[in-house]
Amino acid sequence: MERDPRAFLWDVQQAVIAIQQFIQGMDATSYADSALVRSAVERQFEIIGEALNRLSKISPDLALKVPNLREIIGFRNILIHGYASIDHARVWQIAVDLVPELKQVVSALLDSLGSD
Repeated sequence: MERDPRAFLWDVQQAVIAIQQFIQGMDATSYADSALVRSAVERQFEIIGEALNRLSKISPDLALKVPNLREIIGFRNILIHGYASIDHARVWQIAVDLVPELKQVVSALLDSLGSD
């Protein structure tokens, strides 16, 4: 049985909330100095990328409503496959600058789809 597309959006929503909680009160330096937080944030980005990749396969029209879809999925691949050369400053910048917009878009999509 195919998973409901809303479940993938919910996974993304929960991951962006987690990222925001993990980095709350931090700056780029404290983030870079914390292996624990970096690992946690990177894991949530991996979840986001994988959830959107799966969403794009079962509901491409819905997935395309997420800005920068391909870049988000690509970022997941960089984190997974390029683990030895991750640019922590770039991860921080994405977490601070792009996650809030992603949260807003995904929440709006979930609201528009309602619940059954």
